[in-house]
Amino acid sequence: MSRIGKLPITIPSGVNVELAKSTIKVKGPKGELTRKLHPMMEVKKEESKLKVVPKKTTKELDKYFGLTRTLVNNMILGVTNGFEKQLVLSGVGYRAAVKGSELNLTLGYSHPIVFNIPTGIQIKVDKQTEITVNGANKEQVGQVAADIRSFRVPEPYHGKGVRYKDEHIATKVGKSGAKK
Repeated sequence: MSRIGKLPITIPSGVNVELAKSTIKVKGPKGELTRKLHPMMEVKKEESKLKVVPKKTTKELDKYFGLTRTLVNNMILGVTNGFEKQLVLSGVGYRAAVKGSELNLTLGYSHPIVFNIPTGIQIKVDKQTEITVNGANKEQVGQVAADIRSFRVPEPYHGKGVRYKDEHIATKVGKSGAKK
């Protein structure tokens, strides 16, 4: 049995949880999330707590026990606090701007990159070189940040590109001059 899966999930005030067969719907101040759960996992609501219970205990289902509890907990955290990823553009002339529902990126290519912001995600550009991705769904926030980073992955010699704010790029030493 999973140690994480056994932990109860507290439901904060202002959050509404609806359970139906193998789906869970969570509403809160930051939005509304719905997820289909593993068919062998069951979520029980007791007053202001949720508890994940496997229908059977097998080695195969133990993998999903802790995962299901973490996914449900992330849904509750997302609708109360939300999730955030920060990206930094480092390079000469690299900049970003938000126009309506599009993120315009200038990353050293011959053309600007236009990224359509998905629904449920908010993107703010602090300065021109710092991007903040916010949203209630942790998976979606991480995926959008990864998609933006993939437009210009940091290169190992000068560290130019799009990186996460807390990411460290190990730079390599370039070629030294020819020896005679």
